[in-house]
Amino acid sequence: MFKKILVPFDGSTNAETALEKAVELAALTGGEILILTVYRHHSMLEASFSMVRPKDPDNLDDVMREHAREVADHGKKIAQKAGAETVRAFIKSGQPARTIVSWAEEKGVDLIVLSSRGMGSVEGYLLGSVSHKVTALAKCPVLVF
Repeated sequence: MFKKILVPFDGSTNAETALEKAVELAALTGGEILILTVYRHHSMLEASFSMVRPKDPDNLDDVMREHAREVADHGKKIAQKAGAETVRAFIKSGQPARTIVSWAEEKGVDLIVLSSRGMGSVEGYLLGSVSHKVTALAKCPVLVF
C-alpha cells in the first residue's frame, strides 16, 4: 500500500515522533522511508545582514545547506535506530510546503508523514502552518502527528 513514505524532517522533537511513526508504518507495509529536510534560500540582502564568522563559508546558503545536511543525516540515524529497513535522506532549498509537495510528486511518494508544530489557532489561521499547507496541496495521503 505505502511503498514510499516521505517524512519532512526539521530535527524537532515532534518531527522525530512523526519519523518514528513512519518507520512503524513502513515495517507494516514493506515501504521505504524518504527523509526530506528543506532549507530556505537567503537573498544577498539577507546575507549582508548576517554575522558569519570569517572561518565559516562566505555564502549563507552554504551554511544553511550544511545545517540541513546534518539534520537530514540525524533523521536517517533515528530511522535506522527505530528499525527502518530502507531509509534515504535528501535536502532541498525552497519554500517548505511547496517544496515538500512538489518533491513528493516528483518521487512518486504514496504517503507523507509530518508533524504539526501546534501553532495557536489565531496564528495558524492567519499564517498557516507547513503541515496545513501540505495537507491542502498534496495529491497523496498526508498523516499529521
